[in-house]
Amino acid sequence: MFGRPPKKSDNTRYYEILGVPKTASPEDLKKAYKKAAIKNHPDKGGDPEKFKELAHAYEVLSDPEKREIYDQYGEDALKEGMGGGGGAHDPFDIFSSFFGGNPFGGGGSSRGRRQRRGEDVVHPLKVSLEDLYNGTSKKLSLSRNVICSKCKGKGSKSGASMNCPGCQGSGVKISIRHLGPMIQQMQHTCNDCKGTGETINDRDRCPQCKGEKVVQEKKVLEVHVEKGMKNGQKITFPGQADEAPDTVTGDIVFILQQKDHSKFKRKGDDLFYEHTLSLTQALCGFQFVLAHLDSRQLLIKSHPGEVVKPDSFKAINDEGMPMHQRPFMKGNLYIHFTVEFPDTLTLDQCKSLEAVLPPKSSPQLTAMELDECEETTLHNVDIEEEMRRKEARAQQEAYDEDEDMHGDGGAQRVQCAQQ
Repeated sequence: MFGRPPKKSDNTRYYEILGVPKTASPEDLKKAYKKAAIKNHPDKGGDPEKFKELAHAYEVLSDPEKREIYDQYGEDALKEGMGGGGGAHDPFDIFSSFFGGNPFGGGGSSRGRRQRRGEDVVHPLKVSLEDLYNGTSKKLSLSRNVICSKCKGKGSKSGASMNCPGCQGSGVKISIRHLGPMIQQMQHTCNDCKGTGETINDRDRCPQCKGEKVVQEKKVLEVHVEKGMKNGQKITFPGQADEAPDTVTGDIVFILQQKDHSKFKRKGDDLFYEHTLSLTQALCGFQFVLAHLDSRQLLIKSHPGEVVKPDSFKAINDEGMPMHQRPFMKGNLYIHFTVEFPDTLTLDQCKSLEAVLPPKSSPQLTAMELDECEETTLHNVDIEEEMRRKEARAQQEAYDEDEDMHGDGGAQRVQCAQQ
């Protein structure tokens, strides 16, 4: 049937590659290949050549007819075409069919039936607080790669390609660095084929994409910012990122970045507004107009006889931010009041105030008690600046003390050496 039997050659190497005995069952072969293939897959930093050897060894030994020829006559018989075992399959095809797809998602040879997922393209989108309160739409022009329509992403006029000689079709190269007694093996994308594992003849390159398989396209996206969206929230356009052959197109993602507002601050669904009152307004009443984020004019006023204390808050219900996807529900608007006191008062003003204000609560001192007291003088101070100045002075003093100690020690050491 096969003609003259070839001379017997090595028939144990494939078993050694898979790490199984010659008596291994088909189930043992399958388990050994699965474990070794995952460990040596290029996408996980494995050796591409080892990965190819594993795939070829499993291809032969998992076929009963090829295994029988190999066990009797060795590799040479298979190379001569006995039993139809001459043509080797793509190791990535074997791996994909074995696992039902690539469990690592992406990388490796582009000739396999696996599809990796392309990267998402992320853009920041600056929005004002008014935009987030009222909702808005923004049109943005972007450039992206799309599959060449002329060659359908093949890169060549004929649709043909060949293995990249730089990486032997694996899409990756292995470099070795010597670090003293140690050896470091590093894997990186092949620059010759940009990780595709393929090269195209210059004469056969597609005239439209010049063999790049993709061309640039300008696209206008309309981004809808909904009421109540928040800083850092994402707006996603699925499948609108760069296209590439044998790749699931990624998404374009816009991340909202809220700009600071001069008057309002947002915390969740609530708004905070800063307002300063004079002492007279805080004691005797006030009213002012607040321009809201949707341009409505809100009249803010106090009740008769109401006193507003410094650093106090007042709330207006349902005038905060709209809740996202529930725009008819809103948080609260909180007004933080600061009271501005006069720098000085005249004696007449003091007497007028004493006549209408509650009496002083401090106890009256007798003349004898006053004689026993030491009089002091109060002066204005910026407490934060005062604390910074004191801290800097303390650090300088500690540094000077440390220098003095080291200086004396040095002098003593010199004297000891001279003796």
